[in-house]
Amino acid sequence: MKQGTGRMFERILVANRGEIACRVMRSARALGVEVVAVHSDADRDAAHVAMADRAVHIGGSAPAESYLRGDRIIAAALETGAEAVHPGYGFLSENPDFVEAVEAAGLVFIGPPASAIRAMGLKDAAKRLKQEAGVPVVPGYHGADQDAGLLAREAEAIGYPVLIKAVAGGGGKGMRLVERPRDFAEALDSARSEARGAFGNADVLIEKYVQKPRHIELQVFGDGSRAVHLFERDCSLQRRHQKVIEEAPAPGMTPEMRDAMGDAAVRAAEAIGYRGAGTVEFIVDGSGGLRPDGFWFMEMNTRLQVEHPVTEAVTGIDLVEWQLRVAAGEGLPARQEDLAITGHSFEARLYAEDVPKGFLPATGRLSHLAFPAGARADSGVRAGDEISPFYDPMIAKIITHGPSRAVALRRLSRALEGTQVAGTVTNLAFLGALARHEGFAAGDVDTGLIGRDIDRLVVAPAPGAEAAALAALAGLSLLEAAPPEAGFVLWQPLERGLRLVHAGEEIALRLRTLSSDAHDILVDGVWVAARRVAGQWRLDGQPAPGVAVDGRVITVFAQYGLSFELVDPLARVGAAWGDPALVEAPMPGLVKAVHARAGQAVAKGDRLAVLEAMKMEHSLLAASDGVVAEVLVQAGDQVSAGAALVRLEVET
Repeated sequence: MKQGTGRMFERILVANRGEIACRVMRSARALGVEVVAVHSDADRDAAHVAMADRAVHIGGSAPAESYLRGDRIIAAALETGAEAVHPGYGFLSENPDFVEAVEAAGLVFIGPPASAIRAMGLKDAAKRLKQEAGVPVVPGYHGADQDAGLLAREAEAIGYPVLIKAVAGGGGKGMRLVERPRDFAEALDSARSEARGAFGNADVLIEKYVQKPRHIELQVFGDGSRAVHLFERDCSLQRRHQKVIEEAPAPGMTPEMRDAMGDAAVRAAEAIGYRGAGTVEFIVDGSGGLRPDGFWFMEMNTRLQVEHPVTEAVTGIDLVEWQLRVAAGEGLPARQEDLAITGHSFEARLYAEDVPKGFLPATGRLSHLAFPAGARADSGVRAGDEISPFYDPMIAKIITHGPSRAVALRRLSRALEGTQVAGTVTNLAFLGALARHEGFAAGDVDTGLIGRDIDRLVVAPAPGAEAAALAALAGLSLLEAAPPEAGFVLWQPLERGLRLVHAGEEIALRLRTLSSDAHDILVDGVWVAARRVAGQWRLDGQPAPGVAVDGRVITVFAQYGLSFELVDPLARVGAAWGDPALVEAPMPGLVKAVHARAGQAVAKGDRLAVLEAMKMEHSLLAASDGVVAEVLVQAGDQVSAGAALVRLEVET
């Protein structure tokens, strides 16, 4: 295992993109270290490229053609004189073959040794190893025999409900909850297919599903011989096994529970000679409060985690700085007794995704992006950047800190309200609803909270008259400075009608311009008075929210962002409203499978095709009963958003 000499690196290469690449570069720069970026075709003008001292093009837009090409990344490091490679998270960060190739090239890998990654890379083997080290594990089947019949029998023996989990990878991919024996076979096929596509390994394990589970993980850090923990993070607020909001410390944590989990996590790290930052994840039974005998090892992530900023906020430690120092040859920068928790911290993951449509990943150009003061925003995109279909659609992580959990949560809620995004749909309103959820505020969290309250959390905002009035003024460029006589016809107020579209619904308005600083707008029978006072617009006497205009699309930054389109009356004739008999691709992606055939009778809800996009599989279902008239694609086709996949003859 190649390690540094104790002297800090002069130059490192970051083998990643987006938010984590920018995050690593900030800490490296603070230590006086130069950084080299790598980029694909799609990322040629990305934020991490602009931020780096040097940048090297490594291939096509698809990850398999660029960020997963370890040979090209190593060649870029050697070409630019980098001494070490930081993998970030995702892509090659937990690939032991890549680690060995980096070291064989004479470079330092800023992360754990390949042996540790291999030991933890397969969940079944990792659980056996941790059990031998005295770390409690969840009851389940982790064997090598992957016969479907055997797996079904093991599930019966464990007792339903059970979780099917891919032995490789994470992020909820290749994971299925099965509550009844009759659903097991279909869930197994689906989990294997997704795991094979995401990780190249279709093997699974079966675990008992804890009824009121909490997901609590311990941040660990080692130098190859000794390890410490930097306390816990609670990641229980999840949707489909993917984390949404994380916090540190965990609500309801007791000193006894923290000591027990911390000791287990350190044993887990030291048992494999761990070096660098890692996370030991536990499933915790939250049904009767936190108990030292109520937690079990799930997996160990041998890399920095997406949610590491909350640990940094409560400990005051820069984990990337520690990674660089230990990789350079230093010992652990602190002892366990030197570490302490101060206050509370939250992190919310802001994604480009269409929440009302089942959280479908979205694309688009960010015409506007701004974050409020008083919160940390880790982002890898800027206004003007594209959210690409090739990569994870994360826009930013919003992090707050406060002296107490209540204060930190209020700060998170305010920060989400003050975040401005235009150009794509986002989950911002969903995050805001979670931050205001009374159960979450009380600390009553478990991994099922979102599923139980999804209807309350996913409510499309209804714009008020003031928001529509402001959108109309912005769309007509009336918020800008104009000469005093503007808006008058023969010394009479100018009055005109116009229409906006919001969420597919038209809004009729009537605008009366009194002067360049005064307008009255009629919206659904309500008059709104817009007045410019001391250079600032007010609506019925209240300060107007921010607004962004991109062509005919106007975004009002109220209720987490309300998007309107100004209707061009000349473009209304001949507008197509779509064919309800067509099953279309909701986003760009790869047709993974086609289950429909011409002449086949289908019922509403039947799965017709599977689309793979943004590292997830999405089933496309029949919207009504009918007969398949035509199948327009085949497995392996790459399709764009809106592409017709299957045409039905719909029963009327």
